[in-house]
Amino acid sequence: MMSGGRSRVKMRPPRNRDSSDVNFEDSWSVLSTAMQEMYKKNASRLSYEELYRTAYTLVLKKHAEKLYYSFKSFVAQHLRDIVATELAPLASNTANSLAAEGVTSTQAVPLATADQREAGIRFLKAVKLQWDDHCLCMRMISDILMYMDRVYCKELQLPLIYDAGLALFRDHVIRNKDFQVGEHIYAIILNQIRRQRDGDIVDTSAIKATILMLESLTEDKVDGETVYSRSFEPKFLRSSTEFYTAEAAKLARDCLSGQYLIETEKRLKEEYERVMSYLSVTSEPKITKIVEETMITKNIIIVMHSEQSGLNQMILNDRMDDLQRLYRLSTRVDPDKTDLRNSLMTRVVAQGTEINNDALENLKRPEQRPKGVSAQNAATTAAFKWVEAVLELKEKYDRILNDTMDGDNQIQTSLTKAFSSFINQMNRCSEFLSLFIDDNLKKGLKGKTEDEAEAVLDRAITLFRYIDDKDIFETYYKSHLAKRLLGGRSVSDDVERLMITKLKMEVGFSFTTKLEGMFKDMKVSGDMVDEYKSYVQDKDPDRQTELSVSVLTSTNWPVSLSSVEHNTCVFPSEIERIKRSFDRFYIDRHSGRVLTWNPNMGNADIRATFRKRKHEINVSTYAMVILMLFNDVADGQSLSFEEIKSATSIPDNELTRNLQSLAVVPKTRILIKEPMSKDIRPTDRFSFNAGFESQYIRIKIPTVAYINKTETDSERKETVDKVDELRRYQTDAAIVRIMKARKSLEHNILISEVTTQLSGRFHPDAMMIKKRIDAMLEREYIERSSENRQLYTYLA
Repeated sequence: MMSGGRSRVKMRPPRNRDSSDVNFEDSWSVLSTAMQEMYKKNASRLSYEELYRTAYTLVLKKHAEKLYYSFKSFVAQHLRDIVATELAPLASNTANSLAAEGVTSTQAVPLATADQREAGIRFLKAVKLQWDDHCLCMRMISDILMYMDRVYCKELQLPLIYDAGLALFRDHVIRNKDFQVGEHIYAIILNQIRRQRDGDIVDTSAIKATILMLESLTEDKVDGETVYSRSFEPKFLRSSTEFYTAEAAKLARDCLSGQYLIETEKRLKEEYERVMSYLSVTSEPKITKIVEETMITKNIIIVMHSEQSGLNQMILNDRMDDLQRLYRLSTRVDPDKTDLRNSLMTRVVAQGTEINNDALENLKRPEQRPKGVSAQNAATTAAFKWVEAVLELKEKYDRILNDTMDGDNQIQTSLTKAFSSFINQMNRCSEFLSLFIDDNLKKGLKGKTEDEAEAVLDRAITLFRYIDDKDIFETYYKSHLAKRLLGGRSVSDDVERLMITKLKMEVGFSFTTKLEGMFKDMKVSGDMVDEYKSYVQDKDPDRQTELSVSVLTSTNWPVSLSSVEHNTCVFPSEIERIKRSFDRFYIDRHSGRVLTWNPNMGNADIRATFRKRKHEINVSTYAMVILMLFNDVADGQSLSFEEIKSATSIPDNELTRNLQSLAVVPKTRILIKEPMSKDIRPTDRFSFNAGFESQYIRIKIPTVAYINKTETDSERKETVDKVDELRRYQTDAAIVRIMKARKSLEHNILISEVTTQLSGRFHPDAMMIKKRIDAMLEREYIERSSENRQLYTYLA
């Protein structure tokens, strides 16, 4: 009996005997008979030394060529006989079973019965059995013909005996034209794969053994190619493409997007495991690409854009697992995630635009505000809601990015672009953010720990990063900070400084220089007030009235604090004496400086006597000036709006707001207005309300000036105009700096460098820069080159 392992008999060439010719036919008869016995599994009866000597002699006597081709002819005939007697009947049964179901080598469908399902496996096992026997015989025959391998085959570069035997098996068994064994093999394997894809259990060991056989059979003309790669794999890939094209269409039609993604990942895993289990590993990238192209590339857009279950619904319903699968699958076919990034950007912009529209609608429809809520308060509430909605949206997409997309930098960049887009579409974003910060720094952070307070500020900074026109934000922030500092309304100086530090880290020290200067002014003012108290104690120890002032450097503080309209106020004589006293004190210590008084941001504590009791009232400086006029008005007498205006020179808008707080607000009607109405008109008259009552001894009467609200259209226009003017100065300065350093520069390069320098504060328009360049030409800071009109030269 033949042994199962390959064994080579190491034989030495026999000694030369006489050189008489040998009879080839007799010698071949001996060798061919021995080969027959090997195929019949009777090899143990043979004498390998005698057979080797016979073959050696034939080669030595120049019969190698005849021996080589006689061997091939013998093996070919034997294999054809095996196919006809052993495999053909099985192939016929299998073919009938497959034909009954319409199965070809490129298209596999389930067989009808269990017996039919097993018919294919029986055929594969029969082929494998013949293959194993053939390989064993070829090892033994190659041992006998070893000398011919060494001398004849190598010299003429012919396939060695063992390799030639495998090629014969390929040509006369696998590619047998009469019975098409190979086609039956391919059809059976594809049918088994289809069954496994449909959920059936298949005999993977039989398939794997057959695949190994196909991989062992090489092609003659192409190096590296095997029967597997040349004949079977193309059919496998073609049938797989057909299967997954139909599968993708079915799933896209019948499944929700989430289920489609689950099935796609399942199929990818199945194909990988199938290849690792019994197919060639060389097929793994190819079948994976087919699944990716048919199920992902061609359908991912449909899946993402599904109205019922696509990307929008995944985001809306926080379906993180589905989003994670979508990211993983998108990344497989598109490393740049172009479709996913575009879809996410579209979704973010749509949600952000909806937030913008809601805020604008709330601003436009004050009639829908709750009863008792002013239009300004409703607008401020809308501003806070906008900020919170944007931050909540940002936090949601941050969770999506980190939890489902591994913090992907490309997607993060796209999300940043999308948020920046819709945030800057809201032309009041800077004002709204500054109001949000102002509200938190006044009262929102009370009772919070240091970490909680910093977390709130970090949220504000997150939104600040998206704002293009940071100079507009600076304008609002300076105004709100000024009112917090001057009104003593900051929750904590440490928190205020922490916010400024965070702003400095984002946009640089130049952005916060004036903000830090405002804090410095407040500290210097506190020290100065202490000095003034000592000064007064020495000069006028009997004086009852106390004065506290904040001396502000005009360049650090908002322009409105030093504008002319806020300086026109006639103080009562008692206040004027104190004012002049501080003027002398200040000028003595700071000669050469000009001190301008701004009553618009101040407040005063006054004592007022009513019929039932005395009250201490905290009012604005303007309100104090108005109330002190009534010290000289007899009981029952009144002053008109025009008389108050003439006596105090308070600007109309400030006079109106302060009279509203003193005479219109029900709980603080220190004055009586005739006729009574919410509006203040020039014809109205005012008298002291001696019958005023309150359960509190100390009363605070706030005015609109002390409450930060959203701007009106006219106020916003004024702010924008001021910012535009400042931008012109900044653009001029940038042009001069660049030209002074470069001496000469072309037009387009100059515009590019100016844009780069200013982009940290705002995004300058090219036309605006061109106008400022023209202004610099007129003012002779620069000139055009006479040879090149696009070239500018700096004039020292």
